[in-house]
Amino acid sequence: MTQIKHHLTDAILMAYATGSLTEAFSLVVATHVSLCDDCRAQLAELDALGGEVMMTAGSVDLDEDAFAATLALIAQDQKSTALRPRKTGIFPTPLQSYLGGDLDAVKWRRVGGGVKQMILNTDGVGSVRLLYIPAGMSVPDHGHRGLEMTLVLQGAFRDETDRFAVGDVEVANEDLNHTPIAEDGPDCICLAATDAPLRFNTLLPRLAQPFVRI
Repeated sequence: MTQIKHHLTDAILMAYATGSLTEAFSLVVATHVSLCDDCRAQLAELDALGGEVMMTAGSVDLDEDAFAATLALIAQDQKSTALRPRKTGIFPTPLQSYLGGDLDAVKWRRVGGGVKQMILNTDGVGSVRLLYIPAGMSVPDHGHRGLEMTLVLQGAFRDETDRFAVGDVEVANEDLNHTPIAEDGPDCICLAATDAPLRFNTLLPRLAQPFVRI
């Protein structure tokens, strides 16, 4: 069993439970929750709390097709990939379902220094990508103009704050400047979502940034 040390914040889980997260961040949350018993239990409590709030809310008039629409949503939710048993492979079920496969479905694009990425199609609000960082390699020193959530799927990396292994998620904001370095061993693969471009601290990454869209 994977020992997860770094979890999602209460605020992020609450935003996910209420449906207010962007698609990019929601994919990271769903993937982490499928791996993490603690965050999955906390999310279930938030869902239950939301149900209690609805029970005490006042009544409103409904459209004539509201019942049929609700049944359609229930049927769709029953097909939710986050609740299915995990498939074999590196990627958890929510990500496999999103990609239509496991590692063999990834179309990598080189971004320099052996690092590769695949930007996933979302609603256009922020971005989410798979990152492949060879063991021993680092991501250029950078800060953040917004929120970044990075979930480790294979291998591990270290930065100025701590070590992050499979299942761990690092939540970074404008206060964090760091240089993530993939540990020796299996190459590091991460799922990372951002709501604003990174702020690189050296010239070459800044010049390449418009082309790699990170």
